[in-house]
Amino acid sequence: MTNITKDDNQEKKVRKVIKRGDDTLVVNRGDDFSPISFVKGAITKVIPLGGMCEIGKNTWVIEHGDDIVLIDGGLAFPTDEMPGVEIVLPDITYLVQNKNKIKGLVITHGHEDHIGGIVPMLKQFDIPIIYGPSLAIGLLEQKLKDAELLDRTTLQKGRPRQTFHIGSIAFTYVRNTHSIADSFCLVIHTPSGKIVHSGDFKFDFTPVDGEFFDVFTLAKIAEDGVELLISDSTNVEREGYTPSERSVYARLEEEFKKAPGRIIITTFASQVHRVRQILEICVKLGKKVGIFGRSMLLLATISRDLGHMKFPDGLIVNMDDLRRMNDERIVILTTGSQGEPLSALTRMAFDEHKQITIQKNDTVIISATAIPGNERSVANVVNALAAKGATVIYGRDTGIHVSGHACKEEQRMLLNIVKPKYFLPAHGEYRMLVMHGNVGVECGVDPKNVFIMENGDVLELKDGSAKLHGQVPAGIIMVDSTRVGDVDEHIIEQRQKLASEGLLSIMVTVKNKKVLAEPTIEAKGLVLAQEDNTHGQFVVDAKKLIMKTINENIEKLPNKPESIETLKQMVNEELKKLIHEELKREPLVQVVILESI
Repeated sequence: MTNITKDDNQEKKVRKVIKRGDDTLVVNRGDDFSPISFVKGAITKVIPLGGMCEIGKNTWVIEHGDDIVLIDGGLAFPTDEMPGVEIVLPDITYLVQNKNKIKGLVITHGHEDHIGGIVPMLKQFDIPIIYGPSLAIGLLEQKLKDAELLDRTTLQKGRPRQTFHIGSIAFTYVRNTHSIADSFCLVIHTPSGKIVHSGDFKFDFTPVDGEFFDVFTLAKIAEDGVELLISDSTNVEREGYTPSERSVYARLEEEFKKAPGRIIITTFASQVHRVRQILEICVKLGKKVGIFGRSMLLLATISRDLGHMKFPDGLIVNMDDLRRMNDERIVILTTGSQGEPLSALTRMAFDEHKQITIQKNDTVIISATAIPGNERSVANVVNALAAKGATVIYGRDTGIHVSGHACKEEQRMLLNIVKPKYFLPAHGEYRMLVMHGNVGVECGVDPKNVFIMENGDVLELKDGSAKLHGQVPAGIIMVDSTRVGDVDEHIIEQRQKLASEGLLSIMVTVKNKKVLAEPTIEAKGLVLAQEDNTHGQFVVDAKKLIMKTINENIEKLPNKPESIETLKQMVNEELKKLIHEELKREPLVQVVILESI
C-alpha cells in the first residue's frame, strides 16, 4: 500500500459527485480526495481513555497540534467488586489538563457506553460543539437539560455521508448497522493520514429500519489508502456472522402468543429496533403496553418523534388503564436487562416496585444478554422472578436476542473493505484485542503494524508510519449511587473488606493519660464470641494488647489533639497483627479513643 500523499494540483483534479436525496458524497476517479491535506512531518495522536481491555466507557482523543477532538464519551457498568457504585467513568485528567485545546466531540451512536460520560465531562470543561446522529443528539439533549448544561456546548445533528470540520481535523459519517438506529462509522481526515473508526457495528443485511450499512461509501473513501483502522472487537470470539435483528421478531411473537397472562419484557433501553418490533407485535396481537423506566419511555418518545418507530395513539397506556385490563392483554416494557439494582425489573423481582407485583401467570422475557461483569446480577433477578412462580425466558440460545456486534467473519469483511496499513483492535477485553489483532494479520496487515493498546497509551501517526509514544493519565472514576461525588479506590477497598471480612470496632475511654475502664470490643460480620475457645481467647488477648499499647505510649505523647489520632493508629496497627496471627482474617478495624473531662 502506498502512503497517502497529496500535491497542490490534486485539488483541481476532476471529481465525480454522487447525489442521493440530501446526501452528497464527493469522490474522484481513482485519485485521492480528502478534505484535509497531507502535511509532511505532521503528528496526529490517537489516545484511548476508555474501551481498551474492557467493555464500556468508550472515549477517544484525536489530537493534532493544539486541537483535541473527542470521539464518544461513555460510561461502564460497575462489576461485583465495586459495591455501592452506580456508574464507572473514564479518568479524564488529561482532558482537564488540556481543556483549552478541546475543539469538539463526535458521537458514533447513542448507547450509554458512548454518550453516558458526556454530562460529567461538561461539568469540568466546555466542549464547543458536539456532532452526533439525530437519535444520539436527542438523547443527549435531554441529559443536558436535566443537568442544566445545555449552555456548555452546541449540539449539531450529523447526516450520513456528511463531512464536517472541527479544528484541523475533518470527519465523514458513514452509516453502519448496529443494535440502535442512527449508528455510524467515522472516517477521520487528519494531516497525518486517514483513520477509520468502525464504531460499534455488524453487517445486518435485512435491517429492521431498512437502513443498510453503506459499504459503497466506506469502500470508496478507503480506496486511496487508510493509515489506521480502529475496530470493534466485542464478538471476535464467535465465528461466522451475527444474525439479523429481524430474526428476533418471529421468536418474540411466538412467546407472546404462548403467554397465559401478563408479559413483562425488558431489553436495553436504547435498543430502538427491538422496542420497535415489540410494539409492532403488540399492535398485531391486540395488546396494550405500559412502559416502566424513564430511559425506556424517553427512548420511545424521541424515536417516534424522529421517525425511527411508528405506533398508533392509544397503544401505550398508563398504570390506571392497565389495572382495568385482563392480564392476557397486558405487556409491560421495562428497564433492567442487566440486573441494575435501581431498575424497574429488579425492583419488581424483589417486591420493591410500588406499582407492579410479580404474579404466577406472568411471563418475563429478558431480551438481552448480560454484559461481562453483570452475569451475577442478572442471575439474581432471574432466580427471584422464578421463585415467585413467573416463567422466565432468557439466555443466548432462546432466539429472543441477537447481538449488535460483528462476529469474526464480519470483522474480516471490514478489514478487507478498509485495507488499513495499521490496525488497532478496540472495545474488548485483552484476549479479544489479541484475537482481533490476529484476524487483522490473516487479512494482510503486517504483524508489526498491529497495536494492542491499553487506556492512556499514545499512538502517533507521522509521515505514513505509526508508533506507540508514551502514556497519559488513564483509569476509572467510580460514582456512588448517591451521586454526591466520586468514589476512590480506598472506599471501594473498605466496602470489599466489610463485605468479606467484617468490622472490628474498639472503644476506649482515657482520662489524665490513664485508661478508665476495660476496652469495649464489638464485631460486625466477624464471629468472635463462640464456644470456640480460640475466638474467646482472642477477645481477652485483644483487650490486653489495647491496654498495653495505650499505657506504654500515652505518657510519651504531647498534650495535643493530634496525639489521640497517633495513639489510635498505634492501637490499629498492633490489633491488625494480632487479628492476622490468631484469626487469619483482615477485617476493617475502627478504633475510638474518648478523652473524659
